Amino acid sequence: MRDQMQAGMAEATRLTREGRLAEATAVIQRTLGGTFAPTPEGSDGTDEPNEATFRIVDEASQPTSTRCRRATRRGSGGVARPTPEPPLQHFRDLPSLSNSLAGVLPGAVERAPAPAVVPAGGRFIDRSYTDRAGSRAYKLYIPSGYVVGQVAPLVVMLHGCTQNPDDFAAGTHMNVLAEEHTFLVAYPAQAQNANISKCWNWFETADQQRGQGEPSLIAGITRQIVDEYDVDADRVYVAGMSAGGAMAAIMGEAYPDLYAAVGVHSGLAPGAAHDLSSAFTAMRGESPGGAVSARRVARESARTVPTIVFHGDRDTTVHPRNGDQLLAYFANTGGQGTKETPALRARVRQGQVPGGHSYACSTYHDASDRAVVERWTVNGLGHAWSGGSLPGSYTDPKGPDASAEMIRFFDQHPRQEPTTRPAD
Repeated sequence: MRDQMQAGMAEATRLTREGRLAEATAVIQRTLGGTFAPTPEGSDGTDEPNEATFRIVDEASQPTSTRCRRATRRGSGGVARPTPEPPLQHFRDLPSLSNSLAGVLPGAVERAPAPAVVPAGGRFIDRSYTDRAGSRAYKLYIPSGYVVGQVAPLVVMLHGCTQNPDDFAAGTHMNVLAEEHTFLVAYPAQAQNANISKCWNWFETADQQRGQGEPSLIAGITRQIVDEYDVDADRVYVAGMSAGGAMAAIMGEAYPDLYAAVGVHSGLAPGAAHDLSSAFTAMRGESPGGAVSARRVARESARTVPTIVFHGDRDTTVHPRNGDQLLAYFANTGGQGTKETPALRARVRQGQVPGGHSYACSTYHDASDRAVVERWTVNGLGHAWSGGSLPGSYTDPKGPDASAEMIRFFDQHPRQEPTTRPAD
């Protein structure tokens, strides 16, 4: 697979330099192997989601703290379709190739960002952070209910490829939730000179370690906000989409002393890739689980970081099997468990968004019956933020509201015990 990928990319590069862009595109598509998930029987494959908002309805059969809640839809509006995200955009690829193909590959054209969503009274400010790993800009949403001297939670949101903080805030409507529940939201922005498609480099070994590369920058942004604002240090969370979801998983692994819980949407497990070639393989769902399992065993901390995972079963950019890998990584569902980290017990429920997607929600409980991992599989969802809002990119309003469910999950999971902070 590695040789085939390298040969395909080399041929695409040669064709691009000769100006044969259509042929280069065809080579890339053949190399990547097309789609990953089958279209359900009886579907025409178009899947055009309706704009909608969602609310949460309690299910009386189980206590709120130990189960997934039922997501229902209200309202409808215009029709839109998520823009397919080509796998090429996830990587720090050859600039000449990426630039030349920008007008050929679907979704690769630089798009105007969605307008920032700033509820009345709230502030959405520009900031930056610098350390020995470099500099990154970020945006910080401060809700109108935030009062100096009164601690508030913090949620760090990591965007996907081609996105930016404004676009991601618009699509996830996280600022609206922050205004309702009074928490701060930070949106680090990937620099284009670090990745031409503004993807977090989750697949680079140098960007997978505590105290190095992009994890150092994201953690630095988080600590800067905690130090300068009245943030509850036991209620700091990180979440992301796609490449941002993969980086969020890495942040939860590398900084369990900093983040109380993690949200991963359409992402990959830590250790799923170590370079460009293995990243393509992992996204196709062909990466063997051994590397991920070995990385989990090698972790110094046995603490399970509470994690909520969303993935669509029709995701053709990051194969749904990556959701299984994330579940096995954080919930230790891949085997017998150990004395230190026993396998968690699962409870599964099915649900349906009226007029939208059906879903399965699996909740994994530890020995004290605390729900520490949730896995949402959304039927019919592609590579898009479930329950997201238009005009944000890569959103599907027909799904259960991933943003609301993540905030509900985070609220149930403050940091339970002090964690010794390793040296960075």
